[in-house]
Amino acid sequence: MLEHRLQQHFFDNADLVYACAQELSKPIGDATSALLASITSGGKVLSLGEAEGSLLAQKLCFALLGRFERERPSLSAIALSIDSTHFGLRQLEALGQPGDVLLAWVTQEMSSHWLGALACARAKEMTTVVISGPNAVAKNVLTPTDVHIVIPHERKARVFEVQCLILHSLCDALDNQLLGEDHP
Repeated sequence: MLEHRLQQHFFDNADLVYACAQELSKPIGDATSALLASITSGGKVLSLGEAEGSLLAQKLCFALLGRFERERPSLSAIALSIDSTHFGLRQLEALGQPGDVLLAWVTQEMSSHWLGALACARAKEMTTVVISGPNAVAKNVLTPTDVHIVIPHERKARVFEVQCLILHSLCDALDNQLLGEDHP
């Protein structure tokens, strides 16, 4: 019984990843283009998350500042954390500049803190990329140049798993665009 339950996690993940491969490749490509445009024009990535999303924000910055799978110069990135103290929003207000990208890792529904962060990014003329599950309603606060990658699953654990894969895909795509094909 327990083994079957454990196996089901792998099956559910594989089914979702397979379903997302075609559906999300275009918005992930759009997100890559937004990040690349900002980075190559002297901008930076402000990666913002709460709860599990803050881990993704930190992991993305680690990969951009350090390396993903290949050596390259550091890319400008800052990890922010959104919480009830509004500290992340204050960081965004202080550090965000026109041409920067706000990359938001939303694992649950969008709170007023999230809406404030997205409004701040819009006021600062930043491009916003939101990577979320289906319960994060961001359509009213995003502009036509923003990107919303919606992972089509209700379980927070599955959304987080696909967010990790998207993070790796973004890092690989950036390295590919900046460094060319990786030939072993």
